[in-house]
Amino acid sequence: MVVDRNKLSADLAEFYDFSGKSVVYVGAGGGQLLSPETGVRKVIAVDSNAESLKVFRSEAKSKWAGIPIRFVPHEFETVDLHGDVVYFEFCLHHMHEPRETLDHARALAPDIVVMDHLPGSKWIYFGAEEERVLHGAEAAESFGIRRGKRLVIDQKFRDYEELAARLAEEGEVSQRRALELKGRKGIRIRMDYGLFLL
Repeated sequence: MVVDRNKLSADLAEFYDFSGKSVVYVGAGGGQLLSPETGVRKVIAVDSNAESLKVFRSEAKSKWAGIPIRFVPHEFETVDLHGDVVYFEFCLHHMHEPRETLDHARALAPDIVVMDHLPGSKWIYFGAEEERVLHGAEAAESFGIRRGKRLVIDQKFRDYEELAARLAEEGEVSQRRALELKGRKGIRIRMDYGLFLL
C-alpha cells in the first residue's frame, strides 16, 4: 500500500488493547501494521503466501526480539491454533466464505478484530474489488459487531505510471479504471477503511 502505514498502525493500537495478548495474526504478510509496541505477548503469523512471511521472519529477529512468533504458511481455515484474539489485516474480503472464516476465528479466540476496506471506497473502485469488500462487510455485520470505527486515509502516487504499476496484478477492470487518471501527477485516492471488534 502506498499509504501512511504509521497512521494505520496507530489506528489499530488505539482501537484495541493487544497488551499481554496472544494474537492469531491473519494476513500477516510482512508484519506491516501490528507493532511489537502494542505489548503483544505472542504472535501466530498466518498467511497463505509463504514468501511474504519470509519478510516478517527476517524483521522479527530484531524488531520483535523477545516476543515469540510462530509462522504458519497456510490458509487460515486450516489453522487450529488458539489465542486471545484473531486479527484480520485487510484480508477478510479475500476469504472465499468470509462468514465461515469468522465462525472459524471464533472457535480459536474470544475476540476478533477486523481491519479492512469499506464498501464505497474510491480505492476499492480502482482495485475493482467492490463485490469482495461488500461480501466481507456483510459477513462481519451478520456475525455481530460489538464495536466499530470508520476511518479515511489517502493512497498517494507520484503519477499515473506508479498507480498503474501498483494495480498491475488486479486485473483488466482495475487497469481500465486506472486509465481515468492517465497523465495525472500527485494522485491521491480516498481509501475508506474500518476497524471492528466482533
